[in-house]
Amino acid sequence: MTDREPPRRRVPAPARNGRPAPRRPSPGARRPRPAPVKAPVKAPVALRLGSPRPRLRMVSLGLTLVLIAFVVRLLQVQAVDASAYAAKAEQHRYVEHVLAAERGGITDRSGVALATSVDAYDITADPTMFRPADTVAGKNTPPPVVPGDAPEQAAALLAPILGMDADVVAKKLRTPRTRYVLLARRQTPQVWKQIKDLKSTLAEKADREKSASVIAGVFADPSSKRVYPNGDLAAGILGWVNADGKGGGGVEQQLNKDLSGKPGKIKYAQSGGRQVPTAGSNEQPAVPGSEVELTIDRDIQWAAQKAITDQVKKSGADRGYVMVQDTRTGEVLAMANAPGFDPNDLSQANSTSMGNAALQDAYEPGSTAKVMSMAAVLEENAATPDTHVTVPNRLHRGDRLFQDDIDHPTWHLTLNGVLAKSSNIGTILATGQLGKTQPQANQVLSSYLRKFGIGRPTGLDFPGETPGILAPADKWSTSQQYTIPFGQGFSINAMQAASVYSTIANGGVRVEPTLVRGTKGPDGRFTPAPKPKENRVVSAKTAKRVAQMLESVVDDEEGTGAKARIPGYRVAGKTGTANRVDPATGRYKGYTSSFAGFAPADQPRVTVYCAIQNATKGSYFGGQICGPIYKQVMEFALKTLQVPPTGAEPARLPVSFQP
Repeated sequence: MTDREPPRRRVPAPARNGRPAPRRPSPGARRPRPAPVKAPVKAPVALRLGSPRPRLRMVSLGLTLVLIAFVVRLLQVQAVDASAYAAKAEQHRYVEHVLAAERGGITDRSGVALATSVDAYDITADPTMFRPADTVAGKNTPPPVVPGDAPEQAAALLAPILGMDADVVAKKLRTPRTRYVLLARRQTPQVWKQIKDLKSTLAEKADREKSASVIAGVFADPSSKRVYPNGDLAAGILGWVNADGKGGGGVEQQLNKDLSGKPGKIKYAQSGGRQVPTAGSNEQPAVPGSEVELTIDRDIQWAAQKAITDQVKKSGADRGYVMVQDTRTGEVLAMANAPGFDPNDLSQANSTSMGNAALQDAYEPGSTAKVMSMAAVLEENAATPDTHVTVPNRLHRGDRLFQDDIDHPTWHLTLNGVLAKSSNIGTILATGQLGKTQPQANQVLSSYLRKFGIGRPTGLDFPGETPGILAPADKWSTSQQYTIPFGQGFSINAMQAASVYSTIANGGVRVEPTLVRGTKGPDGRFTPAPKPKENRVVSAKTAKRVAQMLESVVDDEEGTGAKARIPGYRVAGKTGTANRVDPATGRYKGYTSSFAGFAPADQPRVTVYCAIQNATKGSYFGGQICGPIYKQVMEFALKTLQVPPTGAEPARLPVSFQP
């Protein structure tokens, strides 16, 4: 074929994926060997950074969650539980202590200290600081926890210093539901220094060992301790201060409000039992108490106390008292009791001696009371000092037969002689003239006894003071109508007895006794005590006559008070020996021996009264055992006060008459 067309090439059909299909070999053709396949050469890949946004979102989310947690916790602490956390922080961070006020001193009339206060410390503890359960632990830095036996460990350390039993201390440290216990009162500065040194040593050790100090919760409140520089001198007047720091008797109790002052407060932050200096403090200062000045003269008090103490011991008596009073002002210059006590050491004191017996004992005065009967007779113009009184050996009145202290023939005495010889019978006869009938006479005598201060308070307002016992005149028994005129059948205290004689010495005007001259406040200003009340009991003329009659008791050879004479001075006085009512049985047992008087008799300045209860050795007559005490104390008082003799001659009234 010329015009033969060349054979068509068969075009392979395209593959489905767009690629050319592989060529199929012709039949009978030799299949070629495939060429070796070379790994394709990778093109270099470019490094691409991830987007920062996702990571920022994650960090922001985390910070947001943390801040939300902080905000929630802050809201819980400051809003929801604020009060609870504040209270807990306050409880364990701040402590509050009372600042004791300094107690005012007590001085005599010259400013000599009779009672004063020195620095002391009340040792206290916070029981919560001895319990592990009460320890506040921080979240990241928990504090050291005290051991479970911390109270016992602390007690073993503190007991020897405080002089206490360790079990007692440990029990106090375990007191529940309180942050304050008192371990020991009024310890000396030396004791507190020992405890402070021990606290410091243990605190340093605890810091090194990261442990807790077992006595970190022990503290001290500044206080004061009452001291009586003169020991038992005037203890009955001063009294004492009890364990609570309050007056327990005497002037300490009577004027406790003035002496105590006003306590203050201090609040400060503490850590580990020590004050944090930089945290500041809130302090309300204490106001000191006032100083009290008494009317007592320390030297005269000493002389009176020594005299009565010696005589009580010598006589084997139960007790005795001596009163010294300024006749013009009513001021008490001395008030001595025997036996006494030392307020510095009450553990050694006898409970029966811790009061002021001169004001608290009520007893029948005996013949020293006859001065009131004589004053009433003279004031009512029922008789004069020269009036004749015939005194038989026995006198029948009512249902009794009366007698004098000694058997005697019929005496022919003046009224002055009745007092000088201390005749019971003569006194009954004289007071019988006070009224037309015995009941009328009783009423008149009773009115005078009341005006002299019998049966009512003295005016001292002293703790435990007795007003005595004097029944109304219409209640007097048959025997009392005749015994009361000579000092039996009614009761008095020693201050009342002394005041009777001061009234006569003061021209018939009774001035209420006083023990306090005034007070000096914290500002140093002195405030005098209120002026004592005065009332006229008898006229000046009657008082002068009675004073002259009392001179006969001491000066006349027939008088019963010769042992009270003081050379160079005119002395007025009266003896007394009364049946004594035994406080234990209520029956008569023993005697009350007494002597009362003043000097100089014509220009009185000082009254002295002495009484001794139940003398069992030697004489029990008042003139014999109390007369010498009167003389001893009166001489000392006159010299101390520089009272000279008047130099005038005594009146020397007649004692007896010739029938």
